Amino acid sequence: MTTYKEIQEYIKKKYGYTVKTCWIAHMKEICGLPVNEAPNREDSDTRTNPCPIDKQEVIKEAFIYFKMI
Repeated sequence: MTTYKEIQEYIKKKYGYTVKTCWIAHMKEICGLPVNEAPNREDSDTRTNPCPIDKQEVIKEAFIYFKMI
């Protein structure tokens, strides 16, 4: 399974910016991929840092690159 760090490195190299791990988790949830709940998450029903709309396609493209979807 691909790690969040690998996804971040891929996006950094290809697009020049780093995405937050919470954005990756949110996109995994949107795409129907399994997500472990972070131990520091305050409320399991809401996200304090959802993935911005303009970053969603980039993360989804990384999922496709790593054959996650």
